[in-house]
Amino acid sequence: MSELFFTKKHEWVKVDGEHATIGISDYAQEQLGDIVFIELPDVDEDFEQGDDFGVVESVKAASDLYMPISGKVVEINEELEDAPELVNEDAMANWMLKVEVTNKAELEDLLTEDQYKDFIEEE
Repeated sequence: MSELFFTKKHEWVKVDGEHATIGISDYAQEQLGDIVFIELPDVDEDFEQGDDFGVVESVKAASDLYMPISGKVVEINEELEDAPELVNEDAMANWMLKVEVTNKAELEDLLTEDQYKDFIEEE
């Protein structure tokens, strides 16, 4: 069963078994505006929770991307290299990377979907 969690820096993570899919939230892409560039890590790179793993640039600003959960990158969404604007079209469908999760207990540090909705309403 898949579980969806969010960080306070607006990344989302969907865990399915030992793997997790990661992207930025719809709220984040709205705040950034038109996305023009995304820099993602290489496959096989290891990250700890909270590490920055890339950059997203829009016409307004550049923002670091932060790893919501520790893991090893097993796949990146190569479509975003040529078409970063896909994130603006559907931030949840256009994931950025997939990782092999190394510490599922870290999910306890993240927000559920309801908690995230409350968090962005307060921002």
